[in-house]
Amino acid sequence: MEITRLHVGKRLSEVAIHNGTVYLAGQIADDTLADIVGQTREVLGHVDRLLAEAGSHKSCILMAQIFIGSMADFEGMNTVWDEWVAAGHTPPRATVESKLANPACLVEIVVTAALR
Repeated sequence: MEITRLHVGKRLSEVAIHNGTVYLAGQIADDTLADIVGQTREVLGHVDRLLAEAGSHKSCILMAQIFIGSMADFEGMNTVWDEWVAAGHTPPRATVESKLANPACLVEIVVTAALR
């Protein structure tokens, strides 16, 4: 049973790969001064980069979990998501309002994907 981990830190790994499946840690924006549109774009950029590094792609996403600090930001987040998601490959998804660890973070996205 081989598990490959990328960007291993003391508290978490950004990526774990096992049995043809890629698991990403929750991704947040570095620019916490940006609005929901800016933060969502940045977060999805992190997802793209990590999936590519792991040997996957957004068209291979099996499940996405989205946590937003306020449902007032739901529409703005969805605008960016709809532009980004691979047409014909929209994954199952859950979006919930949640108190995030850093209140300046407006969105956190967790993705599970198949290897390409």
